[in-house]
Amino acid sequence: MDLYIYIICLAVGFTFTLGSVVFGHLLGGGGHDIGHMDAGGHVEGSGGHAEAGLENSDMPGMSPFSPLIIACFVASFGGFGIVFHEIPATRAVWISTPLSLAGAFVTASGLFFLLRSLFRATQSSSESRIVNVIGLVAEVITPIPENGVGEIAYVQKGARYSAPAREQTGAPVPCGRPVKIVRIAGSQFYVSTV
Repeated sequence: MDLYIYIICLAVGFTFTLGSVVFGHLLGGGGHDIGHMDAGGHVEGSGGHAEAGLENSDMPGMSPFSPLIIACFVASFGGFGIVFHEIPATRAVWISTPLSLAGAFVTASGLFFLLRSLFRATQSSSESRIVNVIGLVAEVITPIPENGVGEIAYVQKGARYSAPAREQTGAPVPCGRPVKIVRIAGSQFYVSTV
């Protein structure tokens, strides 16, 4: 009976992983809409956004509880279970199950750390660095009212980002005016007119 459980776990984990690849990547489910530029020069649907906080929870990455890692764990548990079930010394369920769980944990952990390091490497080279934003010239895309918050757009490393902004002295700034980013506090950008 335990062999059937291992086979089911292997099949379910493998099928989910294969389905994720086919439906998520090949058919465009995992793609990103990069938008297009309208006649006024604004990017529509770009989704560009900069976060100025210390945490990077909004950054693309990998969670240990993501469906891919869980599917890897389930498939590995089934695979190791089949192997340990075929070895006479580990055939007993109270021996094969803990060994399969340990093997699945090591395999899923290895995949998690591999994917996490890949995401970090790609994000560190392509995402906007908030530290390098200070001093850039941006364009006001939503008017900044007196002592209020508007929105700016800036280009860094060839990518266009938008962020909430205030004029540092509290003066109003109309749409389309170039401004210089002078400081960042939390997620708020402070600008001065150019």
